[in-house]
Amino acid sequence: MSIASESNWQSHGGVLSVHTHESQVCNCTMRFAVYLPPQAKSSHVPVLWYLSGLTCSWANVMEKSGLQAAAAEHGIAIIAPDTSPRGEQVADDDEYDLGQGAGFYLSATQAPWSSHFHMDKYINEELSALVGANFPVNMNAQGITGHSMGGHGAITLHLKNPSVYKTVSAFSPITSPSQVPWGQKAFSAYLGNDKTSWADYDATELVKKQASNAVILIDTGSSDQFLENQLQPATFIDACKQSDQALNYRMQEGYDHSYYFVASYISDHIAHHASSLKSL
Repeated sequence: MSIASESNWQSHGGVLSVHTHESQVCNCTMRFAVYLPPQAKSSHVPVLWYLSGLTCSWANVMEKSGLQAAAAEHGIAIIAPDTSPRGEQVADDDEYDLGQGAGFYLSATQAPWSSHFHMDKYINEELSALVGANFPVNMNAQGITGHSMGGHGAITLHLKNPSVYKTVSAFSPITSPSQVPWGQKAFSAYLGNDKTSWADYDATELVKKQASNAVILIDTGSSDQFLENQLQPATFIDACKQSDQALNYRMQEGYDHSYYFVASYISDHIAHHASSLKSL
């Protein structure tokens, strides 16, 4: 498969570019962004996947977080996929937390969503192959991070593929989606009412079954407006303790759910990944 380049900008000595391609997995045109640090001009660099949250696209993190400075410092490429399939032929919903912009990084089994919504397979297989074939990156040194819904995606993809995504972190992740309104709504629509199928996309349930060897870094703001109703970090923290999963869960005083919060700690997260990936 080929990719088409839409735009590119110089940033901190590297290049931020946006691309489209025809996805066989999602059955539509997909868009993604890549930041290549200056080190990519002379060598293959490690890869950090960034998965965005509800209503977002590649643009949110690339335009609002300021990640380019830290990525350039550490020599890490950042890949930002879209959050869902999009287009007139793709099923959608009137609410922001279902349909386009709300793919939840899973493979839907229920109509009408199952025709296009296969974001976990898309990232793991199709987009990963495209990135490896078209950019100077070391696919043996991959990490994954994300925000909110994307934090959910990052942790679950890591726990299910620890040999692929060797490092992991998240901002304000939905770590127990089976137990909170956002996750229950999405899982019911995409996966159906058989809750046994939900466990495969629930970080709390996954970590109970098998801890990874990585240290999971998580930052959440104490003033996050979704903290009690949608995030409920205590459930995941308890599950990690039970399974001996290494976890560094930091509650940051006064921060909310916004990209002001992400921008404040993105350099910490990139350093967390770089400390392991650069040696691979």
